[in-house]
Amino acid sequence: MKRSAQEPLKKTDFEALSEFRFQIRRFERFSEDIVQAQGITSLQYLLLLHIKGYPGRSYATVSELAERLQAKPHGVVALVSRCEARGLVQRHQSATDRRVVEVHLLKEGERLLTHLAHLHRAELRSLSGVFSIPSIEYST
Repeated sequence: MKRSAQEPLKKTDFEALSEFRFQIRRFERFSEDIVQAQGITSLQYLLLLHIKGYPGRSYATVSELAERLQAKPHGVVALVSRCEARGLVQRHQSATDRRVVEVHLLKEGERLLTHLAHLHRAELRSLSGVFSIPSIEYST
């Protein structure tokens, strides 16, 4: 049964929301710790993930990454620069529109992302029943 925004919430509603937010934060903290142990930041990991996970192709543009990260394009450019300096990504001008910058994963970025994705998947399994676990297929 769907409630309107005007109906009062019950104690159990607040408990469910609290538990949900706790589990999200627990997962985020886990993620922060494991990416930091690999020498990158959470935002760098998310950048790699959004490049690899962009639907329909093997790269994403700076503006697409800004949308996915909910960040300003100039901030994403700086983030891309830091990842590029680490040998994780590479920028290319679009062949069809030279104003568009494509961001591609390099082999080291792919390797690091795959390793971290496996660790994240294992942690998500521990949250089964709290979240649905996204299906992730790995190709070799």
